Amino acid sequence: MAVKGSVPTPGVIVPHLVVRDAVEAVAFYTKAFSATVLYRSPSPSGAGEHIHMKMWSSLVQISTEEPAQQRERIEGALLASPETLAGSTCVFQIGVPDVDAAFRHAVDNGATPALPPTDMFWGDRYSWIRDPFGHVWALATVQEVLIPEEVEDRMREFVAQMKGHPR
Repeated sequence: MAVKGSVPTPGVIVPHLVVRDAVEAVAFYTKAFSATVLYRSPSPSGAGEHIHMKMWSSLVQISTEEPAQQRERIEGALLASPETLAGSTCVFQIGVPDVDAAFRHAVDNGATPALPPTDMFWGDRYSWIRDPFGHVWALATVQEVLIPEEVEDRMREFVAQMKGHPR
């Protein structure tokens, strides 16, 4: 859907998040990720909403989950929120200037910590949060740009260290 002010650049993937409560989702993403609403409308069924938001430099669409569509097998029947699925099927990764600050800000505004900010063997400072709707977000800051061989060497070291430390 192309709405003035929220037309994606050709070739750019625009995530479309399905949530149980679009009003709460907009409030959370506005607080935790400084998102702004670009477009908002009721869904064709009238049972939910469809929203275009700008998060960082990305466009993201949000729609209310509509269980009646699933029961009636109409448009949207394949869509469900992570809450309904009891898990997420993907991770949304975003590069941020300061992982620690972004992680803290998201958690302070309702996200659940899943992986605290950590220096990873592939050169990123990296973390995971789960938003209140079950979507998983990876927050990353590139600290080093490595060549594939360096990543492989570091991964072997990491695995060897993990084997030496029973859980």
